[in-house]
Amino acid sequence: MKLYRTSNGNYAEDGGKYFRVPESNWDALVAHENLGAYLRSVVDAGKPASDFASARPGIRLEAPIGSQEVWAAGVTYFRSRSARMAESKDAGGGDFYDRVYTAERPELFFKATPSRVAAPGAGVRIRSDAKWSVPEPELTLLINPRGQIIGYTAGNDMSSRDIEGENPLYLPQAKVYDRSCALGPCILVSSDPLPSTTPIRIEILRSGQAAFSGATTLAELKRAPADLAAYLFRENTFPFGAFLMTGTGIVPPDDFTLAPGDRVRITIDPIGTLENDVVQGRLAPAV
Repeated sequence: MKLYRTSNGNYAEDGGKYFRVPESNWDALVAHENLGAYLRSVVDAGKPASDFASARPGIRLEAPIGSQEVWAAGVTYFRSRSARMAESKDAGGGDFYDRVYTAERPELFFKATPSRVAAPGAGVRIRSDAKWSVPEPELTLLINPRGQIIGYTAGNDMSSRDIEGENPLYLPQAKVYDRSCALGPCILVSSDPLPSTTPIRIEILRSGQAAFSGATTLAELKRAPADLAAYLFRENTFPFGAFLMTGTGIVPPDDFTLAPGDRVRITIDPIGTLENDVVQGRLAPAV
């Protein structure tokens, strides 16, 4: 079952039909004792809605996030390990990433507050002081306040590779800035692990043409999602739950960098496709 957050409320999708969820507070919904069972009761007792986002102009999909923090895991795929080692070699940090890849403890870092997360169809940003920017397509876990994985979504961990490569201590600047993260288009609600054959695909369009595409599967993910979640919650409490991006196994070639106007499409079966355009420049101040 899929859960959507829209400007017109929350909806559950089952069998291609959409049902309005009575609970309008996203944080309360995520904290539900058994989210899957609750949504099943909504579907079984309701009738399909005719006002889902795709059916009415002016209603838009929103990022499936309320007050949750977004965290991320790094160097969880061999391809990511190799890329991080190469970009940081001149700064003397290459060996760090090899050690992280083989260590018991994962690399976990803070990624975004809700206000920094782009919705499906909204713009993700590249930094104006970066020369080498890439998207990172990642399976993203939704974890409830009790530390239980209750769902999955697609995530885009926007990264400034030249800033991180200059010095590993610049990681927060390379990773955390306005619209440096996108989530969506929905939450696949399930407490069961996704199969290792689950594919993750990315396509980057430039002027309507494919500028880069790549694919991997969860079989290439070195660390189990449940283990990553356990480390995140080991000494942290999350009263609203949290999102955890699980790392990327797809890295564009070194001569590729995003440009304003590019379109990034990330597809994770059976979640769906997260699509965002790339923008640059400061965001307008919040009113």
